[in-house]
Formats: sequence, structure tokens, C-alpha cells
Amino acid sequence: MTLLNDQVAIVTGGAQGIGLSIARTFVDHGAKVVLGDLNIEAAQAAAAELGDAAFAVRCDVTSESDVRGLVASAVERFGALDIMVNNAGITRDATMRKMELDDFRLVLDIHLTGTWLGTREAAAVMRPRGSGSIINISSISGKVGNLGQTNYSAAKAGIVGMTKAAAKEVARDGVRVNAIQPGLIRTAMTEAMPQKAWDAKMAEIPMDRAGEPAEVGSVATFLASDLSSYMTGTVLEVTGGRYM
Repeated sequence: MTLLNDQVAIVTGGAQGIGLSIARTFVDHGAKVVLGDLNIEAAQAAAAELGDAAFAVRCDVTSESDVRGLVASAVERFGALDIMVNNAGITRDATMRKMELDDFRLVLDIHLTGTWLGTREAAAVMRPRGSGSIINISSISGKVGNLGQTNYSAAKAGIVGMTKAAAKEVARDGVRVNAIQPGLIRTAMTEAMPQKAWDAKMAEIPMDRAGEPAEVGSVATFLASDLSSYMTGTVLEVTGGRYM
């Protein structure tokens, strides 16, 4: 079954990890996908892997002109924009005593400003058409907070509030805005953490395993499709039961 036939999607931070997995799942379900990423070489390699249904655009999500250009590229290439996934993000972990102000601001800017710009620019295209699905990638860290992540947890919590506010603004125009909060997902970034930290997180998961990126991709596909047509302003946790 293909859920996204002839739909056009943008995925920011789509060159690797969860973003690439979301893009891959969308393509598997019949969508055409634009990968927006600061690392254009990695994004182009990812697009080549996905085939003719994907192409890459260099995008700094903190740049208004870059995000506007990303949306315009999707419309120019494929004729529409049906789905926007605001996924791009970074970490700059440190305790408050050691964290530099620049690292606090950078994480908020990429996650929060980037998501706001993506939501605003996508909605501007979707509202006149009377339909569209915007999916913002938060984190379980935005629900509970993590030691050494005052910047990241604040940004991811902010994405939840932004999602709900934006959903109220655009609902009458047929545009839906929802968020996903992944937990411990097996990616290159998480697998690089010290074994002690990995084991501590695993101990908090009732399902007793880490999630796979494709499992986030499946939830994103659900939110992108008509299966979730009466859902907006919601936050779906993909955590294996952690922190429920």
C-alpha cells in the first residue's frame, strides 16, 4: 500500500539519520522528496540513493532566504508542496556551568528558528491550496529534560509549543501541523555515546530496545497521509514507552 502517491515533500536535515529514513519511507510510499541540508555533498549522495524521486538543495535552516528558496525549489521542480518535515538539528551538550552562550544560541537557532521558518514558508504555499501536512521533529528531551542539554531540551520543548500555536493559525485553511518526539533511536550519533550512557537510557525503556530510524519514518508517513486527516496540534511519542 502506498499512502503518499504523487505527494511532494521536503525534509530538512535529510542527508542522514532520522531525516534520511523519513525521506526513504516517503519515497517508498510514492512521494517525491526534496532533501534540504547544509551538507550538500551528503544530501546529493542521499538523493542519488533514493533515485529519480528525490533531489538535494543546500539549505541553512536559520537563513530566511535559504528556507524560502528550498520551498520554491520544491514547487519549481515538482509543481507543489504537500508535506514539510522540519527535522534539521544539532547538539552542543554541556552542563550550564560549562556551556558557552554561543552554543546555547546556536542550538536554539537551528532547532527553533529553523522549524519556525520551515513552518511559515511551507504554510504560505499550502494555505492557498487548502491542504498540507507540516511535521516538526521534537524530542522526548523536550518533555522531560536531559542533563547537559539545557539548550537542546529548551529548543525541543519550544517546538511543541510552536507546533500547537501554528496548528491553530492554519487549521481553517486545511493545513495540519503535528510533532513527533523520538526517544532513543539507533543512529550514528546515538551509537557513538559512551556505553554507560547508552545502558542508562536503555534501562528506562519498557520495550527493552532502541528504536530504529524507520520507525520514526513510519509515524511521519502516518502524519503526512490522509490516515491522520483529523489530527492537528498533536505530539506523538516514538519512545518504546520511555517516560510515559
